[in-house]
Amino acid sequence: MSGDVLLKLDDVSKTFPGVKALSDVSFTLRKGEVHALMGENGAGKSTLIKVLTGVYSMDKGKVQLNGKEVAAKSPQDAQTIGISTVYQEINLCSNLSVAENLYIGRLPKRRGSIDWKRMNADSERLLKRLNLNLDVKQPLSDFSVAIQQMIAIARAVDMSSGVLILDEPTSSLDAQEVQQLFDVMRKLRDEGMGIVFVTHFLDQVYDITDRITILRNGTLVGEYETSKLSKNSLVSHMIGREWKEEDEHRKKEATHTSEVVMSTNSLTRMGSIKPVSLSVKKGEVVGLAGLLGSGRSEFANLIFGIDQSDSGVLTIGSEEMQSMNPKKAIRKGIGFCPEDRKIAGIVGELTIRENIVLALQAKKGIFNYIPLKKQQEISQKFIDLLRIKTPSMEQRIDNLSGGNQQKVILARWLATEPNLLILDEPTRGIDIGSRGEIRRLILDLAKSGLSILIISSELQEMIECADRIVVLRDRMQVGEISGEHMNETSIMKMIAEGGGSNEQYSQTGS
Repeated sequence: MSGDVLLKLDDVSKTFPGVKALSDVSFTLRKGEVHALMGENGAGKSTLIKVLTGVYSMDKGKVQLNGKEVAAKSPQDAQTIGISTVYQEINLCSNLSVAENLYIGRLPKRRGSIDWKRMNADSERLLKRLNLNLDVKQPLSDFSVAIQQMIAIARAVDMSSGVLILDEPTSSLDAQEVQQLFDVMRKLRDEGMGIVFVTHFLDQVYDITDRITILRNGTLVGEYETSKLSKNSLVSHMIGREWKEEDEHRKKEATHTSEVVMSTNSLTRMGSIKPVSLSVKKGEVVGLAGLLGSGRSEFANLIFGIDQSDSGVLTIGSEEMQSMNPKKAIRKGIGFCPEDRKIAGIVGELTIRENIVLALQAKKGIFNYIPLKKQQEISQKFIDLLRIKTPSMEQRIDNLSGGNQQKVILARWLATEPNLLILDEPTRGIDIGSRGEIRRLILDLAKSGLSILIISSELQEMIECADRIVVLRDRMQVGEISGEHMNETSIMKMIAEGGGSNEQYSQTGS
């Protein structure tokens, strides 16, 4: 790790109506290092990045790059200066080729026309720098999310003079893909690039970073060498109180009854998910485990009626459903928190209050308008219950941190008083404090009698929350685990081997 300062922020402040997002925050990035920017949702990480990249103008402070004061006026301006950012949501054009995505906005020209030969050759050289050997003429859509992420990074690296910001780049990657990304990051670090790494995965911080800067409530807590800061100390600094690992881990106690709230019998959709049979009892938490692409979300979409099944039976309570759609699902007592809260969850231009009452209003129907006073009562109830951090329920939801947005989506469905709640990656992209709160809420809701179907890439999360875990592989149900056999080793073994008899691991449906 080099000691040369590459990027320096001094006493940066930024205020929004009712919120001081940053208060005299300083940050230093050196050449040849990976530097983690840590903090709970709402700590100021995203605001700091947006100030740095010209999305927001700072109220006060100074930014220096290679010893020269700079002030980016837009993300494009930041790239010109030498600061490139790759966000969690890949901002590329899936219908264009890899090469076109790498050079969009700066296509090489020859005699007034696009120089395709040069662009393709330059693209191949650029990707080989990151150990990627791809057909750059193929559409971006032909490649996995992980490869698309690498292509976005390659583009950012080519446009940067030394600073690369990676904002939650691993949230949609499996373990092997994460290591592939880390290999690229190490290569870039060794070449002298400074990398700012934003993530909520603590293990990844200790795997790849050299130093850590921690923010809390818009203020700087401190800067630390990764090797000298324990995990417990890191989390304690983030949340502002002493934290012990057992605070996060609270095993679910079996509280369910024999009453079946929802069941499927060989429910399937051609090209999407092969036959799945399972049941969820009142007060039971059932987990769906599997690698990315295993069919977990596709199955959830069938239950909620986003997609239609080709065959099989879906039963809600004692009623066999002939067809399903989201409106009917809501009326039948099903709530659904989708995997991508920004695209399929929140309505960004609406307020917190409007987002919370959205599903309840749909359940009641357009002609049974919920009075404003009642909307306010419902919203305040769940803001208090879920401890949603906001100066007002009339704040636009897209001004909230990711963890608080997730809580608003939970509030939306809890307001409908559901019998079954489907949670698809409920803690993805949120900090450890909010993650612990949501896990505890899941356990408390189940204890109160709510049935929950949970999908999570974090196996330990499901093990702590679920009574049973159904395992999917290659869009097919391969087994079920419960009881003392419900551990990461057994789940991964079932995923790797494609299952086996359920009795090998547990009693099905216990």
